[in-house]
Amino acid sequence: MKKLDMLTPLGVVLGIVFVGVAILTNAGPDSFASFINIPSILVVIGGLIGAMLVSFSFSELKQLGKVMAESFRVQEHDTQELISTFVSLSDKARREGLLSLETEVEEIKDPFIRKGVLLAVDGIESDVITDILNTEIIALEERHRKNKRLLDKAGEYAPAWGMIGTLIGLVLMLQNLSDPSSLGPNMAVALLTTLYGTLLANLVFIPMASKLAMKTEKEVFMKQIVIEAVMGLQSGQNPRVLEEKLTVFLSGEEMTTYRLKDRDSVDEA
Repeated sequence: MKKLDMLTPLGVVLGIVFVGVAILTNAGPDSFASFINIPSILVVIGGLIGAMLVSFSFSELKQLGKVMAESFRVQEHDTQELISTFVSLSDKARREGLLSLETEVEEIKDPFIRKGVLLAVDGIESDVITDILNTEIIALEERHRKNKRLLDKAGEYAPAWGMIGTLIGLVLMLQNLSDPSSLGPNMAVALLTTLYGTLLANLVFIPMASKLAMKTEKEVFMKQIVIEAVMGLQSGQNPRVLEEKLTVFLSGEEMTTYRLKDRDSVDEA
């Protein structure tokens, strides 16, 4: 289940707020307007859009909005619940046989887990099951890599177009060397494009790409646990042996919590 990830909008807003406060503290409220320059914004945004259009196809660019929106959502992964689910399935399979899991599969919401269990129930060889599930993981990683590349490239292009805007500003400034009083303001305007491009890259595109990469790693990690669990089911592994095998994927804190839950369930029984 995906939920709104408040850290992404919070991080962007805090970054903008702190930069704004730093400007106001040093330059004062009256000078804040000097940091807003429409031509500089147009150079960065227009150049970025142009570069993205050259780099990607229209079908790929249509995914950019969805990819950015994905960084505002978080997928909950409960490793302890996953382990408990497979221990329960293993226990039933040992008592009633693998075919008895057909009714249990209907209640599993995760399609990857459902596919793995169904393959085991159908009597597919372990090597084939592993190959099928690993192929799905590879395909998932490739899709995510392509989506992340959109943000990576945007993060590269934004500062570059900031520098191009600065060079344009410097050329215009050098054309007015006869007026020394205009050099300072013109230099400030020229540097604003670099500020906009760098800020856009390091506060929006690169952090979002990093978050997507981390989410992919977590998703792949969970799927690797599923593969190990399905292999245990397919081979008729003892539920306790399977549990010990899967708990190695837990962190120290998660392991303690899981053991406490397990002990409580035994006491209640």
